[in-house]
Amino acid sequence: MPLTPVIGAEIHGVDLSGSLTDKVQKELREALITYQVIFFRDQNLTLDQHKAFGRLFGELHIHPTEPSPEGHPEVITIHADENSNAVAGMKWHSDVSCDTVPPMGSILHMHEVPAAGGDTLFASMYRAYETLSAPIQTLIGNLFAWHESIHVHGKRSGNDRILRDGRDAYPESLHPIVCIHPETNRKVLFVNENFTTRIEGLGRSESEGVLKILFDHIATPEFQCRFRWQPKSVAFWDNRSTQHRSVWDYYPACRHGYRVTITGEKPGHSATQTSFERL
Repeated sequence: MPLTPVIGAEIHGVDLSGSLTDKVQKELREALITYQVIFFRDQNLTLDQHKAFGRLFGELHIHPTEPSPEGHPEVITIHADENSNAVAGMKWHSDVSCDTVPPMGSILHMHEVPAAGGDTLFASMYRAYETLSAPIQTLIGNLFAWHESIHVHGKRSGNDRILRDGRDAYPESLHPIVCIHPETNRKVLFVNENFTTRIEGLGRSESEGVLKILFDHIATPEFQCRFRWQPKSVAFWDNRSTQHRSVWDYYPACRHGYRVTITGEKPGHSATQTSFERL
């Protein structure tokens, strides 16, 4: 059932904890590509079942800094309560876009949610690109931007640069501003407020001005859907064509769940490559 005409759909009648047939897997992937983010209710998933579902769509990504339950390095803990000073994802972003190869998608399973509030917003980067004026599309079509992470992850992980799996805890990468989705061949806008810091080749004021235009545009309500969480709900989003942000309006209530992230492709430049480039 679509949530809006632009993005999002709720899927019923599927138990994600069980063995899914090839037909169901194919249908879920098609739904993800079509709607960009899909939602499920009343899913009883152990961490192993959560990971197994994610692996149906690719290898699992290990985040260099986020906390994980013991024995499950592929799982990120999402938690906020009365002791939190901030929560993850309060700005529009695509997950870990600072990586050289950003994730293909993410699957979040919420176990505990506040009585009200704590929604997640998702926005279509297809629609964000397509509704830019032709002159702006021309301007950004051949530009690249830096995605950095130390200002995001450093606040939560201390000063050690090497964490978890031996990689740099604070990666930074240069990505094209406009990419082509590898499964739809549609152009997407690939900058975000959380990680994107500057545009290569522009002066500081020029870079800040262009990025502000794009960040403000991405936040347009008509590009969005808003998901109201319930205990045991699952959201599965295409990281290549969406951005999302959390709403921290529930302090001091608790919101707790787990996320797995699926590895993806190196973003391909729209002018020189036909899609995100798989490494």
